[in-house]
Amino acid sequence: MFDLTGKIALVTGAASGIGEAAANVLARAGAFVYVADINESDGVRVAEEIKSRGAQAEFLRLDVAENADCLRAADAVHKTHGRLDILVNNAGIGHVGTIEQTEAEDLDRLYAVNVRGMFSLTKAFIPRMIERRSGVIINTASIGGVVAIKDRLAYCTTKFAVVGFTKCLALDHAAHGIRANCICPGRVETPFVKARIGEYPDPEKAYREMAATQALGRMGTVEEIAASILYLASDEAVFITGSALIIDGGFSVGK
Repeated sequence: MFDLTGKIALVTGAASGIGEAAANVLARAGAFVYVADINESDGVRVAEEIKSRGAQAEFLRLDVAENADCLRAADAVHKTHGRLDILVNNAGIGHVGTIEQTEAEDLDRLYAVNVRGMFSLTKAFIPRMIERRSGVIINTASIGGVVAIKDRLAYCTTKFAVVGFTKCLALDHAAHGIRANCICPGRVETPFVKARIGEYPDPEKAYREMAATQALGRMGTVEEIAASILYLASDEAVFITGSALIIDGGFSVGK
């Protein structure tokens, strides 16, 4: 099960967190993985670690907020492999605040990465997928793209957009043999989340309170989220498209 031997995959935001875990799990399943990120040092590290275990990977510097970067990435992948089988649009940034604490510039900054970046990279790759009548697109949304989260106005706005974007892709391109789904994680122990918790006056208390918001009483791990990406990328999920897979430890239950 979940055999991706011979597949070509690209994961954005792959230098850390969920993206790093996704790159690792796809490579272990046999895919050649492009570790795409704006962070060159950690991106190279991830790619080298994958190769050290006998799997296949290559770092690709990519700023999804720059359309020219997205076009260059697609050109590089197609020149080398002729195709991309699996696109994981995982890169994203966050913001804390209500509308009163959010400036238009904050919303624009999140939109540029979380929505337009996903649009630009997908647009760069999808013509070849349509031509081949084959492709899998997996977008990282959030539980904040399904239910509202307090003090996360800009973030939730962009993640709701990701869910809608995914559903439209799935509907428009099902006849082209392309599947598009998104994952909606709850709170996950990523380096970003750990760093933000460390900024609280009482980090241990903040961690307990955040963990307690999920019915299972803990945060998720990046490996647990990456497992869902592997499933959606595989042939075992061949009848799934247009779905927003909630992986939130019960955070949204009853909401």
